[in-house]
Amino acid sequence: MAAPVSAGLIFQVLYVLVDLYFVARLGPDAVAGVGAASTISFVVMALTQMVGVGTVALISHAAGRKDRAEASAVFDQAMSLSLVSGLVVMLAAFVMSGPYMRLVAANDTAVSAGRAYLLCYAPGLGLQFAIAGIGSALRATGVVQGPMMIQIGTVLLNILLAPVLIAGWVTGHPFGAAGAGAASSIAIAIGVVALTLYFVRTEKFVAFAPAEWLRVKLAMWGRLLKIGVPAGGEMVLLFVYSGIIYVVIARFGPAAQAGFTVGSRIMQAFFLPVMAVAFAASPIAGQNFGARNHERVRETLISAVLISSVLMGTVTLLCQWNPQPLIRFFSRDPAVVSFGAEYLRIISWNFIATGIIYSCSSVFQALGNTLPSLFSSASRLVTFILPMLWLASRPGFNVEEVWYLSVATVALQAVTSLVLVYRQMHRSRALAMA
Repeated sequence: MAAPVSAGLIFQVLYVLVDLYFVARLGPDAVAGVGAASTISFVVMALTQMVGVGTVALISHAAGRKDRAEASAVFDQAMSLSLVSGLVVMLAAFVMSGPYMRLVAANDTAVSAGRAYLLCYAPGLGLQFAIAGIGSALRATGVVQGPMMIQIGTVLLNILLAPVLIAGWVTGHPFGAAGAGAASSIAIAIGVVALTLYFVRTEKFVAFAPAEWLRVKLAMWGRLLKIGVPAGGEMVLLFVYSGIIYVVIARFGPAAQAGFTVGSRIMQAFFLPVMAVAFAASPIAGQNFGARNHERVRETLISAVLISSVLMGTVTLLCQWNPQPLIRFFSRDPAVVSFGAEYLRIISWNFIATGIIYSCSSVFQALGNTLPSLFSSASRLVTFILPMLWLASRPGFNVEEVWYLSVATVALQAVTSLVLVYRQMHRSRALAMA
């Protein structure tokens, strides 16, 4: 399951990388602005996680029990929740784009570029919820290849639209950073239509009944959110961490923010294979949990950890060997390359630990209890954020100190996650046998 999921995720992240590639031609200020603006995607990912994680868990449990009616009822309410959430997020992006960019961007030019990007990307952000609801239902029943092909198609469309709208290729009317947001929104909208048609034609276990989406059942919303909210909280924390880093390194100028932007996006691309392993592990473990096969839940965790460690170990060696060309592909500015390459070289030491964290998180989701995973992530508020703010207040503060601190705290989080997930599996088995 992880192979097609990985391909789909890789092409999904290409949305940002394609936009970044063409926006980089507008200069470091534009890169810094769009990079700072795109951190809002962590919030949207958090909110879609609130829908998607609960959907995967509850439908996979129903699939393990062969309960088609329950699976369809979960999907109906997941889509209802997705429609409401998408509308709220789109309106919030329109209203809050200005204040947010003035808070995190390094200068007025970056503020302008980031705000233009967000205003045009707002519809795409709202439509992400529809993709989360439909895609999660398909993944919960083991269907991943079709959604992957649709994601690839939408990214290819974005690649075609980006130079046309950002740089004005063919039309001669460049829209700059706004074009980057518009290209993504158009591609996502077409992807929603294609994914809906695919679901109607191929999904047999979960019924597709749009009329039921209008019949809100708060009890089912509560079940979805009980699992999804802690998982979404983890993504909110990532947004907080990233936003604070942008604020802390703003003193080093737009080149530092641009270098961090490019480096962090490359890092996210490297994480996609282990994210795919985690995405595959969650429904597999969830179906076995629903069928009360607890030994296979444990085997799923071990397999996910081993596969993730091998993948991340390989990427770590690449970043230690020669990270500069990775940054230079997006920006030729020497300062940006220097900041970005040093970031990748240091931060790559936590790649294996991050893979372990993703693997543990997927099993927490499968067991239907995501609070321990949220606790593990929240621990970095104490181990990372507070020390970072203290370091930033000292004379002679160097940005590399932040990256080394991150490596240490992610390793500690990985150990915490492993301890908590084994404790949760033991409790779940004991309750099932009682």
